Amino acid sequence: MTYIMTLNTHSWMEEEPNEKLVQLADRIIEMDYEVVALQEVNQLLDSKQATTDQFFQAVAKQRPIHVDNFAYVLTELLKERGRTYYWSWTASHIGYDRYAEGAAILSKHPIQASDCRVSVEDDFSDYHTRRLLIGKTKVFGQMVRIVSSHYSWWQSDQKAGFSYEWDRTIDYLKQESGPIMLMGDLNNAADVREEGYDYVHQTAPELQDAYQLASEKQGRYTVEKSIDGWEGNHQQLRIDYIFLTADFSVETYLVIFDGKTGPVVSDHYGVEVRLVHR
Repeated sequence: MTYIMTLNTHSWMEEEPNEKLVQLADRIIEMDYEVVALQEVNQLLDSKQATTDQFFQAVAKQRPIHVDNFAYVLTELLKERGRTYYWSWTASHIGYDRYAEGAAILSKHPIQASDCRVSVEDDFSDYHTRRLLIGKTKVFGQMVRIVSSHYSWWQSDQKAGFSYEWDRTIDYLKQESGPIMLMGDLNNAADVREEGYDYVHQTAPELQDAYQLASEKQGRYTVEKSIDGWEGNHQQLRIDYIFLTADFSVETYLVIFDGKTGPVVSDHYGVEVRLVHR
């Protein structure tokens, strides 16, 4: 039995961000997660470069880690509190005109880290540019590909946006075999008429939604108001996911950081699942 978690952190954009980072660290320590996937993991473009240690696992063309990198600060805090994680980070684009924004993975075990551009766009200054972070690491004693992802919205012509990015994702994942955990913010909702969620099931039936698999569920939605990218939204949306290959059974699915199961730390809620190995 093990726990994994995903969260779009909206890092450094929240009120009282340092307090919320501590609350995130508290949850990680309490639940002793095997793997954590984070999105909107930011660092200022002009802040000082950090000195990383052997627990940081770089991608091939690694953008330098800065002292305010959210994942760096989080892992240093965890280390101070006696919990050491291997971690990796890649940046996709400039966010909010001042941040290098990307995705991170934390794991109890060493990570073979790589990244992959899936968007049409390849301009770091363009927020449409999207990169996946992929980390091979051990879960239940076997190597698993962890994917931390933050996709674009659906576009009706399918020449860009989510469907294009998802097709590139499938192409990339098919290059190897083995267990997969794909986690993150898909920006396509399961509970309203959204083509993207159905497209995932049509094109990658081997990836199953942990919410649908779980024997026990608590909570459903991960966004409940107007947020960046969903301005004017007044619906409850489930846009943050954990997708798994059939190597794992999902015992419990829990929405966290929703004001009920822990404090609200982001404009998204998190998702936590308890897994057993088949």
